[in-house]
Amino acid sequence: MSSEAAPLLTLIHPGWSAPANIRAVCTTRAGGVSQPPWASLNLGGHVGDELGHVRKNRMILADACGLQPGAFGWLSQVHGTNVADLSVGDITGIPEADASFTRAIGRACVILTADCLPVILCDRNGTTVASAHAGWRSLCSGVLENLVASMGLPGNTLMAWLGPAIGPKAFEVGPEVRAAFIAQDPQATTAFSPLGVREGHYMADIYSLARLRLEALGVENISGGDFCTVADSHRFYSYRRDGQTGRMATVIWKT
Repeated sequence: MSSEAAPLLTLIHPGWSAPANIRAVCTTRAGGVSQPPWASLNLGGHVGDELGHVRKNRMILADACGLQPGAFGWLSQVHGTNVADLSVGDITGIPEADASFTRAIGRACVILTADCLPVILCDRNGTTVASAHAGWRSLCSGVLENLVASMGLPGNTLMAWLGPAIGPKAFEVGPEVRAAFIAQDPQATTAFSPLGVREGHYMADIYSLARLRLEALGVENISGGDFCTVADSHRFYSYRRDGQTGRMATVIWKT
């Protein structure tokens, strides 16, 4: 480990109208002990970083949140649509899922990302919190729809925040991605632009695509969506930009 002091921990606090008992943060890459290319607050244990560094970084995050390390519901994210219920029992093991929710106090739903879109939700009465890993594959396949259905609450009682993800000026995709979204919702055409890309490709706006899905579920209170992980190398990890890199965490819990 380097003898240099680690950069100061920097957290993003969502700007949304969540109830007073709801807490949420999104990490940046600053404030941990990991060395390049994972420098410095890498929270992903599957990206080649030393696991001792990852464990230390997760302790740093737990301390910053005022939570016990065992309160975090880490997931094995596979770009799918499975939803884990963290409301009952101990948080043991790492379920294969790309979303989670809980009604329990002091349990954290957490998503790891480095370009994919993290989405957090809660209801206006502060009874339930949830998070989703909404990369284009899971988003297109219905991860948000599965999550809202699992929460068991009407969409119009929910609010959402869209965390740091690849921005619309950096997310070039092939025609198959556009076709997959439009096949499910013709309005998705508005989230794709052919300008400034290779012939036959498109620039995709993952934030707009997520908003369309949430609005179709009745969620009207949607905040965030003004980041770009690719463009902001100082604050964010980006797989598309760097290849081997770390992961940020977006965390939500009840108090």
